[in-house]
Amino acid sequence: MRIKTIAHAAACVAVMAAGHSVAGSFEKTATGVVVKPDSGAAKEVRLEVMADNIIHVVKLDQAGKSLTPSLMTVAAPVSGNFSVSATGKDKVTLKAKKISVAVSLATGQVQFFNAAGKAFLTQQAESMAPTSVDGKPFLAVKQGFNYGTRDAFYGLGQHQNHQMNLNGEDVLLMQHNMAIAVPFVVSDKNYGVLWDNNSISRFGDSKPYAWLSRDLQLTDADGKAGGLTARYYVGDKLVFTRQEKDIAYQYLKDVAENWPKDKVDPKAADLKVVWEGTMASPKAGVHKMQLYSSDYAKLSVDGKEIMDVWRQGWNPWYHNFEVKFEANKPVKLHLEWKPSGGMVAMTHNDPLPEAERHSLTFSSEVAQSINYYVINGENIDNVIAGYHHLTGQAPMMPKWAYGFWQSRQRYETQEQLLGVLREYRKRGWPVDNMVQDWFYWPENGWGSHDFDKARFPDAKAMVDEVHKANARIMISIWGKFYSNTDNYKELEAKGHMWTKNVEDGALDWVGPGYKNSHYSPYAPEARDIYYRQMKPKLVDLGFDAWWMDNTEPDVLSNTRPADFKKLIGPTIYGGGEITFNPYSLVHTEGFYQHLKKDQPEKRQFILSRSGFAGIQRNGTAVWSGDTASRWNNLYDQISAGVSISMSGIANWTHDIGGYAQETRFQVGDVGSAQENRSTGIKQGNPEDIKEWRELNLRWFQFGAFSPLFRSHGEVVKREIHEISPEGSPMRESMVWYDQLRYRLMPYIYSAAADIHYQSGAIMRGLVMDFPNDEAVKDIKDQYLFGRSMLVAPVYTYGARERSVYMPKGANWYDFYTGELHKGGSTATIKAPETRMPVLVKAGAILPMGPVTQYVDEKPDAPITLNIYTGADGKFTLYEDDGVSEAYQRGEASRIPFSYNDKTGVVTIGDRSGQYKGMVAKRQFKVRFIKPGVSSTDNFDAADKVVSYEGKSITVKK
Repeated sequence: MRIKTIAHAAACVAVMAAGHSVAGSFEKTATGVVVKPDSGAAKEVRLEVMADNIIHVVKLDQAGKSLTPSLMTVAAPVSGNFSVSATGKDKVTLKAKKISVAVSLATGQVQFFNAAGKAFLTQQAESMAPTSVDGKPFLAVKQGFNYGTRDAFYGLGQHQNHQMNLNGEDVLLMQHNMAIAVPFVVSDKNYGVLWDNNSISRFGDSKPYAWLSRDLQLTDADGKAGGLTARYYVGDKLVFTRQEKDIAYQYLKDVAENWPKDKVDPKAADLKVVWEGTMASPKAGVHKMQLYSSDYAKLSVDGKEIMDVWRQGWNPWYHNFEVKFEANKPVKLHLEWKPSGGMVAMTHNDPLPEAERHSLTFSSEVAQSINYYVINGENIDNVIAGYHHLTGQAPMMPKWAYGFWQSRQRYETQEQLLGVLREYRKRGWPVDNMVQDWFYWPENGWGSHDFDKARFPDAKAMVDEVHKANARIMISIWGKFYSNTDNYKELEAKGHMWTKNVEDGALDWVGPGYKNSHYSPYAPEARDIYYRQMKPKLVDLGFDAWWMDNTEPDVLSNTRPADFKKLIGPTIYGGGEITFNPYSLVHTEGFYQHLKKDQPEKRQFILSRSGFAGIQRNGTAVWSGDTASRWNNLYDQISAGVSISMSGIANWTHDIGGYAQETRFQVGDVGSAQENRSTGIKQGNPEDIKEWRELNLRWFQFGAFSPLFRSHGEVVKREIHEISPEGSPMRESMVWYDQLRYRLMPYIYSAAADIHYQSGAIMRGLVMDFPNDEAVKDIKDQYLFGRSMLVAPVYTYGARERSVYMPKGANWYDFYTGELHKGGSTATIKAPETRMPVLVKAGAILPMGPVTQYVDEKPDAPITLNIYTGADGKFTLYEDDGVSEAYQRGEASRIPFSYNDKTGVVTIGDRSGQYKGMVAKRQFKVRFIKPGVSSTDNFDAADKVVSYEGKSITVKK
């Protein structure tokens, strides 16, 4: 807590309420006010002004309590330029320029107001319940606001349940392979809340979901109360039937303890389990439920199929659904599960009261206090800027990071990686980043940071050849260590290894299995050692970027939470449950800060599987984890990417094609979805091949319009020449979108600059730019790419068209045909297999360059300004050297463009700023796009061509 002393100005009040004296008091401090309410859960309320529009709130169960400094925030409170005054009968108000908060001296309740004095956030629930961790006292906390609100909420990180507007939703803030917990929410009414807590937290219902029997009356298929009928099949043969109290194979221990091993071999081929029966509740209403599953699962409720899903066996997670119950009326349940090493469970929560259901409510399992920041903004971007002010601004990423990345799980030798790069360069296909995934080390050397010399005989030469081909190379690094390595032993000797997993004898999945655990990065010394161990073996070889995998961290997959908390502790802060969520933040921060010290002029890049509030300040992008190659997973990525962007972490990516494949896609050397290149023989079921290719093509099209464009996945090779047949429409489309990405680089890199300079986003929820259009507020499958391009991915097998909503407030050009659509309308847009719907806003100025093999191959090439007529428009082209830290010293340039639709005049304004290597004189082509004119039929077309030397010029239509 940053309030340190009571300031010079202080006030103490006693007021009359309900006929008796209220002892509530307040004291002004240098940065805010401290309130001691008469009653309520909080014994002390501390308020600090963090900026003109941000206030920090801390509520304590003990007056004078000291708090551990925040991990997520870096901003300091400000002094002066605010007032504190007694208001009303029993309130004190802290007023800054653009936000104020009134605190009840009777109860400690808070209410926030904007600059015009309008209330936008009103506290309506609060609790601080005692709990303990390893015998030390802590609190379980909850704070609820705006009961019954219709405000829309966005953010909270990245989740896999196609959620957009989070009003009425429950979101578990617990790191997982495919879920990124960021406790920051922003409203369509231009305010946000950053919840400063490191433990497992929840948005929405504070009550944890639990197995069905906690809340529901279950009846089996024969009408007997007490559970569901479970039937176990091997093939078509029914081998065992019993009543089961719950569907309860959620964790490995559940499977070990609950599976009927004496009746059914859990390793038998072609297993199937079917649960049937009814559920009933005395509480009428919409009940929130979850299917937690991996492998194949098919769920029906009251005879209607509501879910048909698959995930790889080792990576189960939640699928949300809702069921409407009438009081005590049975609802039929039917679940089929085909296990092959996976898990399944079903969980439930009773409905909340309607007002609480629609509220902004945070809760956390472990806390020292209620601790949060409230931001009032002029728009959503401004609120996200407040988040960045608190948690740290995102630095500029290197320009090459916005090019195409080719990856695979995994290149087994350095020759494989180099061979792929040579193939791309030979064919002239754009690529900027080659990625070396895990297991380049000797089998028994995870954490040694050594290369297996048999497969990677000269890693430095590999790096050098990549650089000679004008590409970059990223390498996978982990916080995981085998206990036999010298690095593990050094960290353990200093007390920086979590040793319980090793002490338990748990083995990983490599070869015969090896004892392993993760280091604890929370101590500065641990971060120093981690980097020092890596520097001579990896850093000094010249790698360009760092893939920090498994940063949740997943020490032992599918472990019960109570056991898992013991595996990720202790830390310098106490037990693992205290710091359940911020591992990725401190892990990347340590590495990033050491890289900056070692390489002060190099622009750094880190990719992390997990994230937390503040991770953007560490030069870190995130990705959506080990998703599955299923159409529903492709659909989920759209809202996942928008949500993480609206959480203030804008550099995001995903595995194009999905990481893991169903077994029907896993035949032969390169997978059933491709031909064997050595024999030309197609492998696998032809229909599976067809679907696999279409899924990958649709995912690739989406990837080309994602913040970071990255192909990756296991089993099946992911290179364009491997996954698409020679001469096929699929290949033509993949190459076309790869090239389009590079044509759009002036637009994309300028949007990327907005992340750093304006707290903007590349992947933008429609509500960010069209806040007054109610129709956009829960659209889950469209987004803006930059501020001008509307993207509508195709996520249905066989679809050749899709419905697209055009936000109100602009008209929209079809990127391919030039057809003009009126804003506020819905249209069916053609989507042949080789094209994904993209529209451009009328008034947009879209700068495009030539096709290049890497982002800066032709820095002086002409740039075409595509002017979409029908509205006025503006755009600023941002340029810098793309690789250094010189931009931090102001070494960058901006060229403003504007278009006046009435006069038809395009103004290319004065250039501001400069940088080393800047192209001082260049050619601009100006092309006017009118209704019916395709943007894509001739990228070289131009209506006017002008020479520009930095001084303002005009071009008339």
